[in-house]
Amino acid sequence: MPDFLRALWLRGIAFNAAAPAEALIRLLDPVAGKAGPLMCEGRDLPCTVVDAALRHPAEDIRGALARNRFIDPARLAPLARDPSGLVRARLAGGPDPNCGFRLRYVRPPPDDILVALLTAQDGGDDGRLTAEEIRSELESSRQMPLSFRRSLADREHSGLRIRAAQSWDSLTPEQREELLDDPDPAVREAAEKADWMLDPRQVEAQLPDCDARGRLFVFATCALPDAVVDQCLADGIALPLARNPHIPAHAVARLARHPEAEVRALIAARPDLEPHLIAELKQDPDDGVRMRVRLRPFPRTWDEYSWFNWTVDHGPDCTCPIIEPDIHSSPEWFAACAASGEPVLRQVAARSPRLPAELVDKLAQDDDEAVRVDLACHHPLAPPRLLLDVFVTRPVHRPHLLTLPCFPRTGTAHLINHPDPQVRALAAAGPTLTDRPPLNDPDPSIRRAAAVNPSLTPETLETLLTTSHTAEGAAANPPSPPPASTPSSTTA
Repeated sequence: MPDFLRALWLRGIAFNAAAPAEALIRLLDPVAGKAGPLMCEGRDLPCTVVDAALRHPAEDIRGALARNRFIDPARLAPLARDPSGLVRARLAGGPDPNCGFRLRYVRPPPDDILVALLTAQDGGDDGRLTAEEIRSELESSRQMPLSFRRSLADREHSGLRIRAAQSWDSLTPEQREELLDDPDPAVREAAEKADWMLDPRQVEAQLPDCDARGRLFVFATCALPDAVVDQCLADGIALPLARNPHIPAHAVARLARHPEAEVRALIAARPDLEPHLIAELKQDPDDGVRMRVRLRPFPRTWDEYSWFNWTVDHGPDCTCPIIEPDIHSSPEWFAACAASGEPVLRQVAARSPRLPAELVDKLAQDDDEAVRVDLACHHPLAPPRLLLDVFVTRPVHRPHLLTLPCFPRTGTAHLINHPDPQVRALAAAGPTLTDRPPLNDPDPSIRRAAAVNPSLTPETLETLLTTSHTAEGAAANPPSPPPASTPSSTTA
């Protein structure tokens, strides 16, 4: 048997949904090559296989399992204390789809895993990474939701309360006060350092030490002294100021008359806009400005203002990371947006993963395509038929949609002659395909997909196992040929 075919067969078996757990465990052996790590990272696994991988002596097996997005994250808890720092770092870095794109949504692991990674005193027995380097991986992984970050302020471990102070602007006023009065002097010191953002004098003192990016952050989020605000206006630094909830009324008024429509649009939706400015902006020559001022009663809080602006500024082809809405934005607010006659407000609602099922059903049939697209990409209860429709019409979202557990793998037969090869490939693998799968399609990706179709006969699979473009798909086909002629009889 050629080595290249053996490797394809083993990879196919690794992703065969009908492969017995015993066969999958054998693929963990190093002689199976890359099949074991690919399997541990790229598919859901039976509990016995997960247990075997967790106990496996090979670091690359445990490290691959640490990046798995299909397994319940709670099952991976032992890896948070793995003897290898690299394994811990891979768990901290989060799932990797291993297909050329970064996941838009990362399912957060249980709090105990996050706490274990954040409070570790070392980086593992191998000494290749420090505990702080692993924590840095976690910080950039998007695995810590805002609700968890806020919970750190109330944790018993003082190190977690110190870390809470690093998210100062996300804490409630009550939590900030508690950290400033914390019985641990190290926590109080961290809180006092963080509190500078809301003290104009300390902000002014910090500015000389900030780089260009840091200064823009300060201008957009911190309480600024009047002299700094005036200098920003004189220097033409308008966009960051327009987002800043702490700027004085005279600065808001100047920005409301700014020559750039983008600046006036940010001002138009502010919750603190005074009545005379509302009246002025209702007559603005720019459609976007007038729209935002017309809808400004909806963003009543600064959290809602940020969520509203994010939605308006990112159209239906946005592929930015999907984050949870701020917990200060009430379910009632999202429900009111869902019931609005304004499409952009229904988009706001469609982007909330907490929207109840009855409103999801309503928005799935919305007349506005952008609403339906946002719902498909953001809500876990979006109906499969909607996911399929968006897959066909919006190619930019296909990588994300294919990661969703509700994405349909059946009911695609009507797409088998679609002009787009990606759509045809989806249909080619569908088990409800009534015609013969397109094994002779000129596109190799479609031939590979067709080889996985469970309608194929054992005789056909025998042939496909000997061709490079179809061997892996045929080996992954659940009704694979008898053991005497399949890769399952190949010694791994």
